[in-house]
Amino acid sequence: MAETTAPTAPPSPTAQTAPPSRAALPAGTARAAAAMALLGASTGVSAVFASYPVAGGQALRYALASAVLLPLARRRPRLAHRLTARELALLLALSGTGLFGFNLLLVAALRHTDPAVVGSVVGCTPLLLGVAGPLLAGRRPAARLLVAAVLVVCGAALTQGFGHGDALGLLFATGTLLCEAAFSLLAVPLLPRLGPVRVSAYTTALAVPLFAALAAFAPAAPRLPSGGELAALLYLGPVLTCGAFLLWYSALTVLPADRAGLFGGLVPLTATLSGALLAGAVPSVPQLFGAALVTAALLFGTLSTSPVPAPSPVPAPSPAPAPPSSPPGHSSGR
Repeated sequence: MAETTAPTAPPSPTAQTAPPSRAALPAGTARAAAAMALLGASTGVSAVFASYPVAGGQALRYALASAVLLPLARRRPRLAHRLTARELALLLALSGTGLFGFNLLLVAALRHTDPAVVGSVVGCTPLLLGVAGPLLAGRRPAARLLVAAVLVVCGAALTQGFGHGDALGLLFATGTLLCEAAFSLLAVPLLPRLGPVRVSAYTTALAVPLFAALAAFAPAAPRLPSGGELAALLYLGPVLTCGAFLLWYSALTVLPADRAGLFGGLVPLTATLSGALLAGAVPSVPQLFGAALVTAALLFGTLSTSPVPAPSPVPAPSPAPAPPSSPPGHSSGR
């Protein structure tokens, strides 16, 4: 991808990324909370677009998002060297799991299982990140964050309620959970060098041909969206996808995945409460208790006085020739 700004200086082979300053932590916390609250509060808009063919709709959504994000990526300082094979593989895996796999498995799970059950399974993401995040970073999971993650999961389950489903639906829901965790875990090693804008832009661009290829073989023929669907699409692509991705990945440059993952509990909370407000209904006692539990868990986990671990070091550039800096199948022109 052609870029006109001056290249950034290559990092030293032995340089380590400094731990985030205390002053940066509130901004990272606010971004993580805003990203998850934005996702949860947008479920009403997503419902308007739910009747549109899944693969074609997601292809349009990510095409619109990448049309906004790729120009932003071109305005960033030029990379010291092109994308490495490892970075390209991580971007493909991130797009294939966190975007492509997540959406398809979520739809499949909802065909076999109640939304409340799917939400409760996917709501275990904070706990999964609380264990996997530290282990992948080479450190022990923090007991305080694990306790907070369990409380978040319980509060989210109370907020959503309970339902029933079959074994296949639970299997699909578990796959959705793993893809949701991959959306954060696979981005962590990419963010120090590529940054939130490039990671968001490249992953959304790579998702477009995946969904477009699936749409070409889908039984539902492509069609023009209705007025309501078009309005929802224009919000879901340029606004929600770009905004949530940039906020979340910006948070992950400051907060470790286990701490940031706690804010996943805000998705079902804001979805349920915003839905109740739009419908003019009063939240039930279990929903209010679940909301209070999620809030208390977030305060317990994020107000810890323990130091935040330093992000992973930026790898030194390889002297060997590297692959092109643009993802394949995408012109330089989230």
